[in-house]
Amino acid sequence: MSWADKFNLLDGTVILRLACALFFLPHVIGKFTEPATLNFFKAAKFNPPATWMYIAGAIETVLTLLLLFGIYTPYVALIAAFHLFVAAAATYKVTKKWIWVIGGIEYCAFWSVCCIALAMLTWPK
Repeated sequence: MSWADKFNLLDGTVILRLACALFFLPHVIGKFTEPATLNFFKAAKFNPPATWMYIAGAIETVLTLLLLFGIYTPYVALIAAFHLFVAAAATYKVTKKWIWVIGGIEYCAFWSVCCIALAMLTWPK
């Protein structure tokens, strides 16, 4: 696949891949700029919280880059789905809510399903 094909915005799979990648950007930025993020990792009982917050930020950075450039897409998409499942589980542990606008897991759950769909669409035949 050429680089032009990897960024063909007329291809729905490319749009899904880019969305799955680019939606990580606010999460990565928030890990390093938003003080409340550390409080979430404390509330979710990640120990030590700062270390886990930076590990999550590093994982999300790698996932973003690999998905953005279409490198090992089906495998990276599955890892992203698992990462988002863990994020959803931690969020549920803290908030016990579904609706994302009130701090629930809906957003992470939807995004995880999108990553699974991306993996299925790009899986080698």
